[in-house]
Amino acid sequence: MDNTQMIYLDNAATTKVRPEVFEAMRPYLEEQYGNPSSAYAFAGRIAQKVDESRQTIAAFLGAKPQEIYFTGGGSESDNWTLKGIAEMYASKGRHIITTKIEHHAILHTAEYLEKKRGCEVTYLDVDENGMIDLKELEAAIRPDTILISVMFANNEIGTIEPVKEIGRIAHEHGVLFHTDAVQAFGHVAINVDELNIDLLSASGHKLNAPKGVGFLYVRTGVRIEPLIHGGAQERGKRAGTTNAAGIIAFGKAVELAAAEMEQRAAHEQKLRDHLISRVMAEIPYTRLNGHPTERLTNNANFCFRFIEGESLLLMLDRVGICGSSGSACTSGSLDPSHVLLAIGLPHEIAHGSLRLTLSEETTQEEIDYTVDKLKVIVDRLRSMSPLYEDFVKKQGK
Repeated sequence: MDNTQMIYLDNAATTKVRPEVFEAMRPYLEEQYGNPSSAYAFAGRIAQKVDESRQTIAAFLGAKPQEIYFTGGGSESDNWTLKGIAEMYASKGRHIITTKIEHHAILHTAEYLEKKRGCEVTYLDVDENGMIDLKELEAAIRPDTILISVMFANNEIGTIEPVKEIGRIAHEHGVLFHTDAVQAFGHVAINVDELNIDLLSASGHKLNAPKGVGFLYVRTGVRIEPLIHGGAQERGKRAGTTNAAGIIAFGKAVELAAAEMEQRAAHEQKLRDHLISRVMAEIPYTRLNGHPTERLTNNANFCFRFIEGESLLLMLDRVGICGSSGSACTSGSLDPSHVLLAIGLPHEIAHGSLRLTLSEETTQEEIDYTVDKLKVIVDRLRSMSPLYEDFVKKQGK
């Protein structure tokens, strides 16, 4: 393979806008550029297209169009959920349940609510595969619990949580259930009624739509305080000029996902399993992170002992391979992943992590090239590690 060619294996961080999606949004950046909140017919035609996207997304979730509120992305939707529910249901209680492996949009918002709003938050542990314990969840529920927020699928290790059962437990105790489905939406079949979901966050740029657009699903009857004030957009719940082009693009991306999800998942899973099989067989002292079967079809996350993930990423980049060591939102941090620490890995092993996430365009040739380069790079980095040298000497005794 040509070394100048880029192999993009960081689709959990963001995805490429598909040509069909770009063409769907182009007219609303050029000819049909009006503000859909305006009163004239020019704007009305754009508002109609926004509503069509709302209908497409709602149908994909088994929801009603009026239950979809467009936002600026997953982080906004997560913030809105926790802050909006905490404020609206404060008279019932101030207790929220979440997990230690959530995206920081949930964790940092929960910490804010603890420090600034007097909320109490229970952070559930997970097992070595990143799964929560349903008995521990149920035991954590109190009379003043107002919300359970558990992500659908983890953005780092790919583990898919038992969402239906979580929602069932929440509803049996009269508690609302929110799921951060940013990584799962469009990749996993989701029906909000069947899965007992009350609120759900999603983001366009994880699904071949542009950055800067997302939504929050809010079940009819759930009351939520607005996060952003200043206008009547989104039925008075989310102020700000409607991102018509982004929303229309998101609707097109969902339309494509609905038509291609099974085929895409089969393609990604075949290549993911090939990647995992080769890495685990050919690179010793490697750990696969995340659940072995209940995981996103495009996610592979490894820890390589005796190396630093940052050095690994830099050397992969030099041979044209884009990967990550965890969430893109924390890529500037030198601390090991909070997710890997939560599943019980020691710091020295968690530092040697690599997340590779595939797309529908990934090829087996790219996977084989990546594994071939990875073997060489891991060997080279370990050869420079005194810890590895000591370990090999001890193994030889």
